[in-house]
Amino acid sequence: MSKKDQLEIEAKALGYTTSEYKKFRTNAWKVLMGFSILYCFLYCGRLNMGLSIPAMVDEMGWTIAELGVLSAIFFWSYGMGHLFNGRLGEIFGVNRFIIAAVFLSAAVNVLISFQNSLVVIAILWGLNGYFQSMAWSPGVALITKWWPGKKRGFATGLANAFSGFGQVACWFSVAIAFSIAPKMGWRAAFIFPVIIVVIVAIAYGFLVKEKPSDIGLQEYAEEDKAKAKQEAELTEVLKERGKLYPYIHLLKMWRFDIWLLIIAGASIARYGLLTWIPTYYNDVFQVDVKAGILGTVLLPLGMGFGTLIVPWATDKFCPTNRLPAVILCAVVSGITVFFFPRLGPGVGASALLFTAGFFIYAINGVVWAFAADVGGRVFAGTATGILDCAAYLGASVQAIYFGSAIQSGNWNILFVVIGITCVLIAVLAVIAGLGLSKDKEKNKDKYQDKDNNQEQNQDITPKQDESIDVTV
Repeated sequence: MSKKDQLEIEAKALGYTTSEYKKFRTNAWKVLMGFSILYCFLYCGRLNMGLSIPAMVDEMGWTIAELGVLSAIFFWSYGMGHLFNGRLGEIFGVNRFIIAAVFLSAAVNVLISFQNSLVVIAILWGLNGYFQSMAWSPGVALITKWWPGKKRGFATGLANAFSGFGQVACWFSVAIAFSIAPKMGWRAAFIFPVIIVVIVAIAYGFLVKEKPSDIGLQEYAEEDKAKAKQEAELTEVLKERGKLYPYIHLLKMWRFDIWLLIIAGASIARYGLLTWIPTYYNDVFQVDVKAGILGTVLLPLGMGFGTLIVPWATDKFCPTNRLPAVILCAVVSGITVFFFPRLGPGVGASALLFTAGFFIYAINGVVWAFAADVGGRVFAGTATGILDCAAYLGASVQAIYFGSAIQSGNWNILFVVIGITCVLIAVLAVIAGLGLSKDKEKNKDKYQDKDNNQEQNQDITPKQDESIDVTV
């Protein structure tokens, strides 16, 4: 088949002419890459605090324990912010929220650079957590408007992979800030890095359009009939029940609730490793963190590749049920974490860290594809916000629990709990998968009956109180 024929087929499937489809596809890539790059640099106004702590201790006399409270405050405000901002972004405009996130976060960072009170900095950093939460959930909603169901795993996975690159971007930006303004001390880390983010946001505002209608195109037609029917039903639900009903609709779905537990567990495993593995190298391996940098860097590197590859693979092999990927990732992660503490520093430990990072963070990538599936173009942002709130509640729990356990020298508890968490994730995914198979049969019969009834009587309408349980 020629490229021209393939292009015509793809265009027709989405309801476009060939020329319209070329325009749509170009802008879809602008949206995906624009948001991914912007979100990558947004980390320069988030992770800069952690990199500034040593200088703040030296210059201000604050303790690491006092500054550590700032991380907890950020986790809570960031997580709770997601609960609201996914829906608010869909109501008031996702691009407005994404751009506002950058400018508000940048403003707070600059204000922090002028402060001498730790209490004031804590309040401002809490606000920064909320402002930063205005980007990801609306971003998933934005991607969903441009990327059809069969490509959402790839699209959300790519965007999520850039969050891993954001850590590297922040390291470089803070290092450059300290180099060009050494006399400013820690304050430089809250000014110069966010300038980069603001510049990227300005370019983003000119290049990225919120929806196809903004460039004179109709909304794309969903190729998958089940997803198309689902989106039509969700649209009716939204019209009938009001703008805040998506919360109730999603939380009433027992499989969605299981996904909340899955993402919370995945965050416990993810942040459990990211937070404590560098310390483990120093305390147990008796290797300086800098000397063991290869091993520790391979962990987030594996995470970036995992969340890029696995969600894309679900588009190919299990687009209507992504749970098998979760089961596989959880099982491999659990096995890897079990063997890691039995090795010393070296190639073996580094390889296991890369593998653990790859499969643990891949679960996160699959979750965002699920959020886009379950909410569709109607309220994917709301679904993402609720899921990300659960994720950061899990991150907060691990910080409190592992911190107290490791302080007493009990390193085994870290790997035992993460291993058990991976097993529980796999079990939950199996339960949700079994329920999904049964519901698919029910929905198949329901749709067949509905089609038959509509043929017999065109006046028949869906029941007002029927709760839609989406089979994704």
